[in-house]
Amino acid sequence: MTAKFLCEMERVLDVYMRPYDASNPVLCFDEQPCFLIGDKLAPVPMAPGKVAKQDYEYERFGSAVVLLAVEPLTGRRFVKVCGRRTAKEYTEFMQELEQAYPEAKRITLVQDNLNTHHGGSFYKWLEPAAAHQLVSRFEWVYTPKHASWLNMAELEFSALQRQCLNRRIPTVERLRDEVETWVRTRDTARLKLNWQFSTQDARRSFGRHYKAIRNN
Repeated sequence: MTAKFLCEMERVLDVYMRPYDASNPVLCFDEQPCFLIGDKLAPVPMAPGKVAKQDYEYERFGSAVVLLAVEPLTGRRFVKVCGRRTAKEYTEFMQELEQAYPEAKRITLVQDNLNTHHGGSFYKWLEPAAAHQLVSRFEWVYTPKHASWLNMAELEFSALQRQCLNRRIPTVERLRDEVETWVRTRDTARLKLNWQFSTQDARRSFGRHYKAIRNN
């Protein structure tokens, strides 16, 4: 654990402690690849007195990626299923987020530092003026390397994996339908995220690391 890690961790935790501000909403963003998998043999559906059966053999049909952003304090969430992960998909998703908050002065986005997760991606797909305008709408806050647990989007992905992705899904279209249904269910339930780990908690939990860094 380095001084840079502690600095970036505390910045993320401080952002999470901000009170709700409609002019500066805080969102967490992440993306997750998904393999498209189908059955080689048709499964046997459930029948009276019989359980459903699924053959252990499966067939791969490529992959897709799920882009997800969640506003922890309101439970507002945005999800998009794409066939690939490039600067183009990231730019288009950020445009959708920007349009979803027309009254906000700036959107704070907690994310990891993947090679496409920055404003430079916008300049690859938009005219300079449009890219510059889009960049000005965001404040990026990066989680430290190897610290995905600091990104609350991971909590949403954990739920998505348990409740939606833990089955064989053979096509992008089916994956999109499944994910959108999952989002509607969580939105209807008005599920929010309650983060409890503060900067003070971090200093207690990682006290020896803070001390070791100061003594080096």
